[in-house]
Amino acid sequence: MTAGPPDPRLVLPTEILRPTWGARLRRYFLTGLVIAAPLAITASVTWWFINFIDGLVKPLIPNSYLPDSYLPYPIPGFGLIIALIGLTLLGFLTANLVGRSLLRAGEAILDRMPVVRSLYKGVKQVFETIFSQSGTSFRKVGMVQFPQPGMWSIVFIAQEAAPEIAGRLPDGQEPGDQQIGVFLPCTPNPTTGFFFYLPRREVVELSISVEDGAKLIMSAGLIQPGEQNGKPKSGTELPAPVA
Repeated sequence: MTAGPPDPRLVLPTEILRPTWGARLRRYFLTGLVIAAPLAITASVTWWFINFIDGLVKPLIPNSYLPDSYLPYPIPGFGLIIALIGLTLLGFLTANLVGRSLLRAGEAILDRMPVVRSLYKGVKQVFETIFSQSGTSFRKVGMVQFPQPGMWSIVFIAQEAAPEIAGRLPDGQEPGDQQIGVFLPCTPNPTTGFFFYLPRREVVELSISVEDGAKLIMSAGLIQPGEQNGKPKSGTELPAPVA
């Protein structure tokens, strides 16, 4: 039995299947926006950071040492280079015995100032914790039930509670159930949020990096772990479609 010719009423004209010029222009515009917007935002933030450091460092340098005094146009990034060199030299000097002695003498002077003492110690402790190679703060991502049971939120796991804090919390002294600090960031700005303690058993640790967790929060769930630019990373297999 041979098949007959298709019903003309069921065949769509080619003009309907072909995208219109408006649809093409819209697709081209969105493609250009996806490419240009991240580049523009990255360049703007980088340029702002360079100018910010230049504005802090250049006033401390004599005009005779600034290349802007000899050239008809300013040199962006000169202050940033000087700041990097200065911080590196400062770290090198404080690594030896003389530098450590001078640092302890300076901290002893600051320790006698009531307001400056608290500010300096707090800021120093934060920077030491963030840039410590052996620290465990914000090295893991987890989930907790928040704001109510059955609703799960992404958190960054910090360190365990100090004995003074854990001893005053419920179940804080039970073995194997330490109180742990977690930071629950807000969407889409992960630099703000809530910090609280809760038993370790109530934290579900995830095997994803902190960077993937931050992307998940900033994108409001649009970029899932294991995806790049909204698409699975190379080497990631997609599940087979359901028949």
